[in-house]
Amino acid sequence: MKLFSLNTGYFKLDGGAMFGVVPKSLWQRTNPADERNLCTWAMRSLLIEDGNKLILIDTGIGNKQDEKFLSHYYLHGNDSLDGNLRALGYHRSDITDVFLTHLHFDHCGGAIERKGEGKLRPAFENATFWSNERHWKWATEPNAREKASFLAENILPIQESGQLKFVDPLVEGRNSTTLGFSFELVNGHTDAQMLPLIEYNGKKILFMADLLPSSGHIPLPFVMGYDTRPLLTLDEKARILNLATDEEYILFLEHDSENECILLQKTEKGPRLLEKGRLIDFI
Repeated sequence: MKLFSLNTGYFKLDGGAMFGVVPKSLWQRTNPADERNLCTWAMRSLLIEDGNKLILIDTGIGNKQDEKFLSHYYLHGNDSLDGNLRALGYHRSDITDVFLTHLHFDHCGGAIERKGEGKLRPAFENATFWSNERHWKWATEPNAREKASFLAENILPIQESGQLKFVDPLVEGRNSTTLGFSFELVNGHTDAQMLPLIEYNGKKILFMADLLPSSGHIPLPFVMGYDTRPLLTLDEKARILNLATDEEYILFLEHDSENECILLQKTEKGPRLLEKGRLIDFI
């Protein structure tokens, strides 16, 4: 098995929205905002080469949305999914499986591309796309609060292509897959979000998705305003971060603009940062 961190690009989101009720005087220490109160965030994917499988976890925002939509998120930087795949000697057509932690646009937008005459189709022509039935229903029948994050053009073409599979049945907590890794099921940010747990060379790497967007979100009360069930997020963070501390998990951060991975340590204030750096430095 080989693991690769792939940044699909950077975007900006309001700092207050990303930290909920936490005062700016606290969160700006780790995530400084610009004059519009916007902070920079990565959209980082994980690529797993395992035998004849090449598995991509999350795809970033993609580039098929119109200029007006993308202008709200200030996409910037030179990183791209295609460019980083190419640097490793891969192409989209080599991807065998795309595992989507959840279906918010910044996690699955790159799964679908717009081709000639505006036709929407999977961007990974040879891949199976993995979600779960409970989250799929949640995303395709969205509540008013999340509707702007669940875009039909990112989601429905996956099913229409015949390339969609579900990992169901789900159980609360740890779940298995046929892809060579397990995942933790969490429900605070959105219903039935999946956090892949990969065992590699005696180490465990947990893909944190939106349970822990960045190292700046480690303190338990630092919960995003986007979370649908913030008190549940508090409980899930406590469980997962304490587990990660006890078992020395490497935490892979999807949205941290500087740090790909972190390790935690126990303190009187709860789990806190011990080490930070690149994935390659930890494995």
